[in-house]
Amino acid sequence: MNPQDLKTIVSSGLLSFPVTDFDAQGDFNAKSYAARLEWLAPYGASALFAAGGTGEFFSLTGDEYPSIIKTAVETCRGKVPIIAGAGGPTRFAIACAQEAERQGAHGILLLPHYLTEAGQEGLIAHVEQVCKSVKFGVIVYNRNVCRLTADSLAILADRCPNLIGFKDGVGDIETMSSIYMKMGERFSYLGGLPTAEVYAAAYKALGTPVYSSAVFNFIPKTAIEFYEAVRTDDMATQHRLLKDFFMPYLDIRNRVPGYGVSIIKAGAKLVGHDAGPVRAPLTDLKPAEMEALAALIKSLGPQ
Repeated sequence: MNPQDLKTIVSSGLLSFPVTDFDAQGDFNAKSYAARLEWLAPYGASALFAAGGTGEFFSLTGDEYPSIIKTAVETCRGKVPIIAGAGGPTRFAIACAQEAERQGAHGILLLPHYLTEAGQEGLIAHVEQVCKSVKFGVIVYNRNVCRLTADSLAILADRCPNLIGFKDGVGDIETMSSIYMKMGERFSYLGGLPTAEVYAAAYKALGTPVYSSAVFNFIPKTAIEFYEAVRTDDMATQHRLLKDFFMPYLDIRNRVPGYGVSIIKAGAKLVGHDAGPVRAPLTDLKPAEMEALAALIKSLGPQ
């Protein structure tokens, strides 16, 4: 798949980040992970991000990363494209990107570099080096310490033909508008704020109709229903699901930093697709929170 093919794929439809399965000892569980992908693949996501943010990329080791990407690619071949997460220090991000390409992934989502702040010149160098290390498509994730300006993206677009996507996880409307107005159709644009459904209608109005759904991991039918409501401007369905599910869901998610990932694994467990515990420094939901989440899921009906 060439970069433009990837751009076409991520320009429409719903995307999602499968959680990464760990066993009771916290080690990667390839069998369980493959079963998860087989369950999710038929629901109609345009692409799945293996080892992404919800997949706890930030807690994975270099040794286990190849197995995760290989399992995802082999399980989903001919069913749904796999985009691999890559990030952290520039050389580690390059190593991940090259390994993902070797394993047959269709592209990468370039997650932020690690810890330190950097100016625009440094961010440009980081993204450029990763893009030039591979031939397939790259989507850059604007989040945390990696916040690119419209001018920086214009420079990268000229230097890196395989940089085909921009995913926003910041939520600065002025910046997002300036990027879209400057770059136009050069990129595919993805909404990437946590629990993206809450912001989906607003981002569609900004020219970003595509987003990634974490709740697809445990309520895939509802996730697709909500996406279709956004796509067709069905505000009644959007408001019903926001009021009845997503707002109470956010109340649980926002109780502890890091619950944005933990609550997804909790949901998967509750619907019979246990992915094991989260890795430290994240913590799993408490029993009362699990009960509250279970009640919300039950209210949606069969998935």
